[in-house]
Amino acid sequence: MAANEDQEMELEALRSIYEGDLCFRELSPVSFQYRIGESGDPKAFLIEVSWPETYPQTAPVISMDAFFNNTISSAIKQSILDKLMVEVEANLGTAMTYTLFEYAKDNKEVFMENQPVNTVTSVSNSISIGTPDVPPSKKKEKKEQLSKTQKRKLADKTDNKGELPRGWNWVDVIKHVSIFKFSFFTLFFESFIRKSKNCFLF
Repeated sequence: MAANEDQEMELEALRSIYEGDLCFRELSPVSFQYRIGESGDPKAFLIEVSWPETYPQTAPVISMDAFFNNTISSAIKQSILDKLMVEVEANLGTAMTYTLFEYAKDNKEVFMENQPVNTVTSVSNSISIGTPDVPPSKKKEKKEQLSKTQKRKLADKTDNKGELPRGWNWVDVIKHVSIFKFSFFTLFFESFIRKSKNCFLF
């Protein structure tokens, strides 16, 4: 069997095995990712396996350079890659992507035992250490006190429901139109008078 035929068969097998598995991702027909561990697990990691043209007679390229693995120390990454390469050498010449993913899943705890767990504590928890759990007291909100004059002005602006009337902040359109109209007619009339004076001068 040619390498390409082996790859096609393995590709079909991987698609059928991992169909619906959210941890598996096919990046291309020759490149795959698998997340080892749940998405919220601080010791979860991502393995990427890529097949060269001569795979499975030659070793696949295994990478842990994905952004998902940024919290893992480089020593732990190298340790995982070394252990996976031992599996690669043992399975050279056969379809091994599934085997590598399953090996990583089975040995996740061993791989990540020296990886420190990064936990984030909230600021409120760190502040309340050593203090009794007393709910914070609610401050009474002070209402703004208005004088009688201010209240009268507010009442004059609003209707009986306490709402401002429709268009209270509109520009006085009629005033603008009337000014424009007046200035337009004034200009028109002045130009008419000038023309008529010129006519009478002959």
